[in-house]
Amino acid sequence: MVVKLIYETHATSVDNETGVATGRLPGELSAAGRAQAAELGERRRGVDVVYASDLRRAVQTAQIAFGGVCEIRLDARLRECDYGIYNGRPVSEVHALRRRHVDTPWPGGQSYRHVVGETAAFLEDVAKRWQGRTVLVIAHSANRFALRNLFEGVPLEELVDAPFDWQPGWEYDLA
Repeated sequence: MVVKLIYETHATSVDNETGVATGRLPGELSAAGRAQAAELGERRRGVDVVYASDLRRAVQTAQIAFGGVCEIRLDARLRECDYGIYNGRPVSEVHALRRRHVDTPWPGGQSYRHVVGETAAFLEDVAKRWQGRTVLVIAHSANRFALRNLFEGVPLEELVDAPFDWQPGWEYDLA
């Protein structure tokens, strides 16, 4: 049996609106983000469990969308890439450096390849526990890179250079 895995990004944060690359900082949903989170809950009713990054912006998204409706589990392996000394810096600055950190950790942080490893370990655990069920994951852009790399084979070098095109979730079959 497979797990139906639905991936959603956290809703819009204040940092997203102001051009800040939050990274491992907690972040805070904006007013627009809170409305998006409520819409997510309406759009994705019927999931069996929600897993979210333990960073505040993802936790807020999960709580607004699914609090009191279904079980929410927080998992540190779903955190955004740690940009180290670049956490909280302008998005333009961080994006210009991303390719350098596919395999080489950010100064004081981690590499995108490390995020892929954490995401893969998370997926192994989900596959064992949730066979035949629907699991919704709320995380960050680096986790989306990891999922595309793991499920679709897209090279990380290509993913970190491409614009992040938001859509209302991505679905995968996890065996």
